[in-house]
Amino acid sequence: MTNARFRHFAAIDWSGAAGERHRGIAIALCGTGDAAPRVVRPGHVWSRAEVVTWLRDDLPADTLVGMDLGISLPFADAGAFFPGWDHSPGHAHDLWAMVDAIAADDPHLAVSSFVDHVQAARHFRRHGGRQGDLFPAGRGRMRVTERAQEAMGCKPTSNFNLVGAAQVGKSSLTGMRVLQALRAHVPVWPITPLPVAGSVICEIYTTIAAMAAGRSAGRSKIRTGHELDAALAALHSRPHGHVGAIDDHTSDALITAAWLRHAGHDAALWHPAGLTAQIAATEGWTFGAR
Repeated sequence: MTNARFRHFAAIDWSGAAGERHRGIAIALCGTGDAAPRVVRPGHVWSRAEVVTWLRDDLPADTLVGMDLGISLPFADAGAFFPGWDHSPGHAHDLWAMVDAIAADDPHLAVSSFVDHVQAARHFRRHGGRQGDLFPAGRGRMRVTERAQEAMGCKPTSNFNLVGAAQVGKSSLTGMRVLQALRAHVPVWPITPLPVAGSVICEIYTTIAAMAAGRSAGRSKIRTGHELDAALAALHSRPHGHVGAIDDHTSDALITAAWLRHAGHDAALWHPAGLTAQIAATEGWTFGAR
């Protein structure tokens, strides 16, 4: 695979927080070549619904889109997303449909109704000390791709954990509602095999991009323009030119867009050793996890 497969590269730093608009959502976009990525709609405070609209209606042709969220839940470790629940889906697409259907009345693509569902809640660690009886002791269940991330030196958290600053569960579940809304418009790799043309969404973990840019996993967050330009240079990108402080949602998106342009040609990243057809269809994978 070469970068000729894609003409644009977008990275979306995501948020599963309550409410309509979220300063934690940032979108960065770049084309081929070495021009620095740029923020899409600078200063705009995005809603999740607006991101759906942008991806459906305004996405440039042949864009590799990375979304910083978990596109699925653990399956391989227990042979099910929700062991013990008769209606547990057998495919990631059906998981998205279930989350979206149960949370259909939640505003702003939220998922409160799903995580409070009597069967689903048994599997989640929620706020207020509410830990489901099927949430295992310790850090919680992990996908195969998250074990691969650990082997790279990252510190992923379980998508069943909804508590704490490092949790990604809410982002992942709200993201599943977005992916369900886009099912007829943009395929999601590897749940759908990589098509020969057109735009594609993949899961990203911004720490992997930062590590590729010379940062350590523990120092992945970039908060100044100087640090941002140094990281971009490591990814063969021209400087962004931001002066002074920058929020890490924006810097995460900018760095990861540049990394997707740099790494999207690497055939090995599209064929990681641990990715089987069964895992692709159920758990999905994080682009860049080896």
